Amino acid sequence: MKKYLLSGAAVAATLSPVAAYAQTEINFWHAFTGRLGELVAEQVEQFNASQSDYVVVQSHKGNYSETLNAGIAAFRAGEQPHVLMVFEVGTATMMAAEGAVRPVYEVMAESGAEFDPDAYIGAVKGYYTTTDGDMLSLPFNSSTPVLWVNRDAFEAAGVDPDMDLSTWEQVGEALDALKAGGEDCPLVTAWQSWIHLENFSAYHNVPFATRDNGFAGLDTELTFNGPAQIAHLTAMQEWAQDGKFIYTGRRNEGGANFRAGECALFTESSAGYAGISAEAEFDFDVRPLPYWEAVASEPQNTIIGGASLWVMEGHDAEEYRGVGEFLSFLSSTDIQAAWHQNTGYLPITAAAGEATRASGFYDENPGTDVAVIQMTANEPTANSKGLRLGSFDQIRGIIDEELEAIWSGDKSPQEAMDSAVERGNGLLRRFEQANR
Repeated sequence: MKKYLLSGAAVAATLSPVAAYAQTEINFWHAFTGRLGELVAEQVEQFNASQSDYVVVQSHKGNYSETLNAGIAAFRAGEQPHVLMVFEVGTATMMAAEGAVRPVYEVMAESGAEFDPDAYIGAVKGYYTTTDGDMLSLPFNSSTPVLWVNRDAFEAAGVDPDMDLSTWEQVGEALDALKAGGEDCPLVTAWQSWIHLENFSAYHNVPFATRDNGFAGLDTELTFNGPAQIAHLTAMQEWAQDGKFIYTGRRNEGGANFRAGECALFTESSAGYAGISAEAEFDFDVRPLPYWEAVASEPQNTIIGGASLWVMEGHDAEEYRGVGEFLSFLSSTDIQAAWHQNTGYLPITAAAGEATRASGFYDENPGTDVAVIQMTANEPTANSKGLRLGSFDQIRGIIDEELEAIWSGDKSPQEAMDSAVERGNGLLRRFEQANR
C-alpha cells in the first residue's frame, strides 16, 4: 500500500487562511546529512501530515560540534530553536547551561503529551537523566560501536570470513592473514576516541575517569592512561606501523573507504548500517565489538554515542505543547522501530525493539540486533554507564591529537595518554570552577 504525502506548499494551499495562520511553527536543528538527513526529513513530514496544529521546520546546522555551537550562539542572540540535537559528549555542557534549556520531563508534563520515562531502554535513558531519574533530554539517535566485516575482502585474501572475531587477539590473527593475503587496508576505524578509548574502557569495565566517569560530581579526573588502555593502543600502534591498521581521520572518514570496498574490517557505529546497506556492493557482516581476553574474561557493555534532543528555553506555552507532541511522536513504537531498522541506531524504547523482533527483521537481516544485545546483556556498572564530563568535545580534540602521535610513531602510547590526561584535566578544572 502506497502512502502519499502532500508537499508543504500543497498542504498550505488546501488550508484556509485562518487554518494556515493557526499552525504553530516548531524549529528543529540537527546534524544529519545524507541518508540520515533524508530519514529525519521523512519523520518531520510524517509528523506534520499527522496533525494540523503544528508544523515542524527541520534545519541541518553542520556536524555535531557545529550544531551545538550554532545552538549556543543562537541562544545568546535570542534566536534559539525549540529543539536542538546535541551529541552525547555535550550532555554535561547542556546540563550546566542554566536558563538555556527546559528539561524534557517538564516539557512533557506541561504539554500533556504521551510520555512514559520507563518505556525507554535503561542503558540509553540513564545517560540523559538526573540521579533522581528525571529525563533532561530525549534520547533520539543512540548508537554503539560494532565491528563491520567485508566478506569479499576476506575471501579475496584467502581468509575465512566466518572466522571468530570476538576478541582482539583473534582480530590480530585476522589482520596478519589479511596482510599476508595482499589486503592493503586490513583495518580502519571511525571515531577513534569514542571506540578505542571511551567504549574500550566501558567494555572492559575499567574507569575512563574518576567519580563514576563524572556522573558523581564535577571534581573528576581522567584515568584513561591505565594499563588496559595502554595495552590496546600499543597493539594498534604496532598494527599501524605494519600497515594493518590504516588511519584515515578523527571522525568517520574511514566510512567512505569501507563502503567503497577498500577495507576488510571497520570499527564504527551501529548507525553505519544506513550508509553501508545503501552503498556497499559487497557482502558484509556486523559483529560485536572485540574485547581483549587478556584484560577481561568477558565483555561488560558498550556505551552509547549519537545524540539526544534538548528543548531550549525562551518560547511560549503553545509552542512547548507542540514540542511535546513532536517528541512523543518521535518516541512512538512505529516511528522508533522504523528508525532502528533503517539506520542501525538503537531502538530507544523496549517496545520498538520488541516490534522489530516480532516483524522478523532480525531474522531477515542477521547481525542487526548485535548492538541491542551488546548494550543490554549486562547491567551497567559505574565504569560502563557512560561519560558525563565537562568540556568533553574539547577533551576529545586533545585525545585525537595524542592518538595521531601514537599512530605516526611520534609518541609511545603511555607518553601520549599521560599528556592527554594532563591536558584534559586542566579543562575539567576550569569547567568545575565555572560551574560551582
